[in-house]
Amino acid sequence: MAVVEFALFLASLLVLVKGAEYAVRYSSRIARAFRISEFVVSFFVVSFISCSPEATVSIISAINGVPEFGLGALLGSNVADLALVFGIVALFSANGVKVKSQILRNDLFYLVLLLVPIILGFDGHLSREDGLVLVLSGVAFLGTLAMQSHLFRKRYNNAKSHEWAGNFLLLVLSLAFLVAGAYFTVRFGVDFANSVQIPPFLVALTMVSIGSCMPEMIFSLKAVRAGHDSLALGDVLGTVIIDATMLVGVLALISPFDFNPNIVRVTGVMMFFAGVLAVMFIKSGKVLTRKEGLLLLLFYLLSLAVEFWVNGAI
Repeated sequence: MAVVEFALFLASLLVLVKGAEYAVRYSSRIARAFRISEFVVSFFVVSFISCSPEATVSIISAINGVPEFGLGALLGSNVADLALVFGIVALFSANGVKVKSQILRNDLFYLVLLLVPIILGFDGHLSREDGLVLVLSGVAFLGTLAMQSHLFRKRYNNAKSHEWAGNFLLLVLSLAFLVAGAYFTVRFGVDFANSVQIPPFLVALTMVSIGSCMPEMIFSLKAVRAGHDSLALGDVLGTVIIDATMLVGVLALISPFDFNPNIVRVTGVMMFFAGVLAVMFIKSGKVLTRKEGLLLLLFYLLSLAVEFWVNGAI
């Protein structure tokens, strides 16, 4: 039975990831068709939909009464984005990857934002008041980002505006697959975890989190292999902050909940230190070398080992 549940879980996760991938593609095309600025396309459209897999999983988890699963997916995907994605892309690059980070100039402010969910959730409980603080923290981040929109003055003037209707229908279809994939990912993920007697949030912070970061990893690897030296991997931290503040806050606003404090005390702390490492490598347009990529990858493997050891799964 566990084998069947695992197969159904993987199939659901694949639908979730592909739904997100196509949602990013078609939403970006719609934005460009209306000649929206590069700033809106690159962050407010693409980044928001890029975090839609874990966002949808977390919301459905809260509605289904298993918010721990969603919390594990959110924080676990953040660690994967910052350490696994950065690490693998650097390892597959020939001479290192030049990381652009025009958005993330207030490094200390963004790292402090990553501490907010750790501080609020350290006792193993998130109330609606905590959720409100987290959402407002995310709003503060978006406000700061909006004030930097002058960094992205380019507009897409060569887009075909008449194509928006077809892309809109494809976007709706992609979102439908994304939601369906998220629903069954939660359902079969929890069933599989119960069958093999491990905490469901471990499934979320490993397999779900790795799966949800696949679109940006695949995109980055293709760019490296195509010989593009400049990748905007630094902007991944922006998506991480949205996950850690606004989306965790939405979980608490939907339904305040108690959870295993190790999710925050271990996964949250690992997320923060992964953010510190990422900022160190992103800062000042620094080249992310293979050695640094290997360090990030080892950090990710260490974080997984610590997670399973603390929770008695190994």
